[in-house]
Amino acid sequence: MGDVSLKDIYKKFGKTQVIHGITCEIPDGEFIVILGPSGCGKSTVLRMVAGLEVITQGEIAIDGAVVNRLEPADRDIAMVFQNYALYPHMTVYNNMAYGLKIRRMPKAEIEKRVRNAAKILELTDFLDRKPRQLSGGQRQRVAMGRCIVREPKVFLFDEPLSNLDAKLRVQMRLEIRKLHEDLKITSIYVTHDQVEAMTLGDRLVVMNEGVVEQIGTPLEVYDRPSTVFVAGFIGSPSMNFMPARLDADGRRVKLPGGENFQLPDEGLSAYKGQDVTLGIRPEHLIVTEKGAGLVDLKVDMIEALGADTLVHGYLGTDRTVVTVRVPGVMKVVAADILPLTCEPERLHLFDPQSGTRLGGG
Repeated sequence: MGDVSLKDIYKKFGKTQVIHGITCEIPDGEFIVILGPSGCGKSTVLRMVAGLEVITQGEIAIDGAVVNRLEPADRDIAMVFQNYALYPHMTVYNNMAYGLKIRRMPKAEIEKRVRNAAKILELTDFLDRKPRQLSGGQRQRVAMGRCIVREPKVFLFDEPLSNLDAKLRVQMRLEIRKLHEDLKITSIYVTHDQVEAMTLGDRLVVMNEGVVEQIGTPLEVYDRPSTVFVAGFIGSPSMNFMPARLDADGRRVKLPGGENFQLPDEGLSAYKGQDVTLGIRPEHLIVTEKGAGLVDLKVDMIEALGADTLVHGYLGTDRTVVTVRVPGVMKVVAADILPLTCEPERLHLFDPQSGTRLGGG
């Protein structure tokens, strides 16, 4: 079993608090992704699980045993780094076998484990090569192979794809996901790339400035972001945010220019008459027939991406900036007026002061 438990974890560097009370339960076999911008503390959390950073307060347990005072070598974890960390003078085989050799494992068992890992990672033909003779993707597979042969309870990935080009990142994402489905080993993966997070993770831990903003499945985080930060960080292009006000019965939300959106029936009557932040994803704004729209967008700039086109423009007299994703076949030019509508359940309302989600909207 490789379940991981983080209970009220804090971390200080000197007098500076960088991690503010993180609690998360990771069951055996789950692939969880810690996601956030640079400097949010995600790698620090991973290093504390690995034992490379000492926690200031709290408790970390692996397979039910508290590991706060255990050295990294005694935690039964394996870590894949961003920079591969391969020995340049050793062959692929020896890089993968080295950790087992220093543990004095029998040669037959080392041979078996290395050959098996090489087969899984399609490295069998490269076992006699040195790292300099490999591509970036092959080197990263060697780094993962070095972890696989250990047969640990937990895999830790610290932004392992950051040094690869875009096409290779896509390939390696698929390989990592397939590897997890084959091995079923608990995995904690750190990244700032939301595409990696959405495609790899069973659940996401979204962090901001040392605080966990939301924990949930990729679709939960996308469909029902709990804060303005999560709503803006997940999704590309980012969610549109507009100042607005709920009407007197809490059934509609009004923009400064007077435009109205119908709200879903659930749980917003408590906020009637209040100022709110309205969020709508670019892909959820729908271009409709002239005169049938809830709002009109004056087109300012267009980004043609092939299958899709991003249309940037302004709403109303207050010139609220909005982005809309439309099919690439749609012909749009600057200065066009696009009538837009949106389904009520696609609207997101947030408190303008705290940034937290309001009701069920």
